[in-house]
Amino acid sequence: MDLRIRKTRNSIINAFIELRSKKELERITIKELAELACINKATFYQHYKDIYDLSEKLEMEALTSAIQDMTHPENLIQNPREGVVEIANAIISRRPLLDILYSGSRRPLLVDRLEQSLKEVIYTNCPEYKDDLEKDILFTVLIQGTFRAFEQHMNDDYERVLEILAGINENMLKR
Repeated sequence: MDLRIRKTRNSIINAFIELRSKKELERITIKELAELACINKATFYQHYKDIYDLSEKLEMEALTSAIQDMTHPENLIQNPREGVVEIANAIISRRPLLDILYSGSRRPLLVDRLEQSLKEVIYTNCPEYKDDLEKDILFTVLIQGTFRAFEQHMNDDYERVLEILAGINENMLKR
């Protein structure tokens, strides 16, 4: 990629994250973003359709990056103790950025996209589960439940929370 294009995109992204850390997505205008990024509006539109396009791309990049950091996401079902730790560490390592990108009205998208992305990895590594409705529902419960419980208890004893979640996941997988 051309250095100028990369620098422009980085300016747009940095300006967006700065603005997003201070205000709701719906309140960010292209004009203020362009001013902060030191570009004109036309340049923004050469890279993104609108502010939502930019937001979605950054949200997905951050989440994809977190999942790629997981060495064995399929451990969620094959070794729940390791799986829970991997998910927690992947999310925590990106937490500041994820909290900015997925704040306000965007928050519910985080766990849904996490579920979708993890299921894609699980089904790629374990294709026998792909068309199994019971497994699909079980994975939804495991992923959504683990994430929401972890998020709610993130400030509690970290090791204890992970141990409890791993135990719950192991019990559910014994079905």
